[in-house]
Amino acid sequence: MPQFVIERQMPGVGSAAPADLKAAAETSCSVLRDLGPEIQWVHSYVTDDKIYCLYRAPSAELIREHARKGGFPSDAVSEVRAMINPTTAE
Repeated sequence: MPQFVIERQMPGVGSAAPADLKAAAETSCSVLRDLGPEIQWVHSYVTDDKIYCLYRAPSAELIREHARKGGFPSDAVSEVRAMINPTTAE
């Protein structure tokens, strides 16, 4: 299944309280349940002003639908074409 990186511009999110992040995750999971098993949230990285998320889904449009239904920004949705890490150099 294709994987996508989603960039969400969310000023100040790095200072969010754990309860706020939990609430956002609960909202996301609720929308995912409604959308069905074709879309999966893998994990997210929270930085000072953005969240970067990795999802599996059959299309970028399903990712954008999740964002719309959850009230989340989806400033950039990019399909992952390859993955590399230090072992790629070996």
